[in-house]
Amino acid sequence: MPTIDGERVIADLKRLAQFGRYKTGVHRPTYSPIDVESRHWLAEKLGEAGLDTVIDGIGNVIGRNPSARQRLLIGSHSETQPYGGWLDGSLGVIYGLELARAFAADASCAGLGIDVAAWADEEGHYGNYLGSRSFTDALPEEEIDQTRGRDDGTPLRQALERAGFAGRPPERVDPKRYIGYLEAHIEQGDTLDTSGLRIGVVETIVGIWNYRVSLIGEQNHAGTTRMVRRKDAGVSMVRLATRIHDRFPEIAGPRTVWTIGRMLLEPNAPSVVPGRAEMLVQFRDADIDRLAAFEGSRLSGTDRSRGRAARAAPASADAERGGSRRGGAVVPDAGGDDVHPEPPGHQSSLVGGQQGRGHRARRPGVRRCRREDPAFREVRFCQHGCPVRAGGRQRPGRRGGSRRPPRLDSACE
Repeated sequence: MPTIDGERVIADLKRLAQFGRYKTGVHRPTYSPIDVESRHWLAEKLGEAGLDTVIDGIGNVIGRNPSARQRLLIGSHSETQPYGGWLDGSLGVIYGLELARAFAADASCAGLGIDVAAWADEEGHYGNYLGSRSFTDALPEEEIDQTRGRDDGTPLRQALERAGFAGRPPERVDPKRYIGYLEAHIEQGDTLDTSGLRIGVVETIVGIWNYRVSLIGEQNHAGTTRMVRRKDAGVSMVRLATRIHDRFPEIAGPRTVWTIGRMLLEPNAPSVVPGRAEMLVQFRDADIDRLAAFEGSRLSGTDRSRGRAARAAPASADAERGGSRRGGAVVPDAGGDDVHPEPPGHQSSLVGGQQGRGHRARRPGVRRCRREDPAFREVRFCQHGCPVRAGGRQRPGRRGGSRRPPRLDSACE
C-alpha cells in the first residue's frame, strides 16, 4: 500500500507558499518573477521524485513517469489569484507530487505510475485556462499573439519572453497514456466544513457567465452642476447593481451564486461627476436554462452598454466512476463524502474531457476531491485529505476507518 508522508506534504505546501507570501495568503501572478521561480522549484521536486520533467512554452510544468504501464494524470494550477489562498491550486499539485513519490517507493505498485502537471494561468491573469488549453491543443497561436495581461496590458508573448519560456515547444496530452485525470482541490466554500465532512465528490462543473456592463452618463463639475441636471453614471451603476441583487433571488436555484466583483468610475476623481461607469457581473449555475433566465432578468429594462466578457457552459461529471447515480446525483460508495457542483473550468473541464479510460470522453471524466478548512488548520487538513488520493476513503471522525485497497484505478473511480 502506498504510504503518504503527511509531514512531507505539509512541508512542500509551506515551501511553495513562500513564493509570493502575503500575510496569511499568497500573491503569485502568472509569469511574474516569483511565479517563474516557483515553477522551476516544482520542476526540481518532480525530478527528484523520478519523473521526466519539462517546463513547456506556455509555462506548464509536466512530470512524466518514464516506466509505468498504467498512469494517472494528477494536476492543478500553481499561480494564485491576487492576494489569494495558499492552498488554492497548490494543493492539487503537491498531492500529485506526493502520490508520485509514494507509488514509486512501493514495490506493490510496480507498473503503476503518477504523472503530475502544474498548469499555467488557469486563474486568468492573461487568458482563460491557458495551460490546460495548450496541453489539449485548444489554444491557437493567433490567440497567444492577441492576448494581453488583464492588469497592465502586457502582451502574452512578451510575458513568455521575460519568463524564459518563449521558443520552447508546447507539451500535448496523449489520451492513450492515461486511465484518467484527477485534481484534488480545496473547497472554496463552507459546505463540507460546516457539515463535518472531509471529502466531496464533484457531480457537475457549473457554468459561469461573465458580463462587462458599461453605463454612459455625462461628465461634469461636481461643484457647479445642479442635481437636476446630472447624468451620473456612478449612481446609475449602483442602482443597477442593487436591482440585480434584489431581482436575482426570485429566479435563483439552490446552488445559484452571483457576484459583482469589480466596479470602475471615470475619471474617478472626487470633484467630478462620473461620465462613465463599468462593472463586471458574474453568475454561476449548473442549469444552462437558469443562466439564460438570469441574463434576461438582469438585462431587461435598463439603458446601458453591455458586453459578454467570458462564458463557460455547465458540464456533467462522469457518473460511471466512484459512485452510482441516484435521483440525478452521484452518490459515493463510502461514508464521509459529499457530492456537489464544482466551480467552472480550471483545467478539469478541459483535460478531463480528453480522458476516458485511455480514450477521448464526451463528458469530463473528472473528480475533484475537496475539503475546506477556513482557519487553515493545515496539519489536520493535509494528513486527513492526502491519503484519500491514494485510494483510501476514510470515514469522518476516525483515523483508522474502513478503507478500500489502494489500487491505482481506484484513485480515478
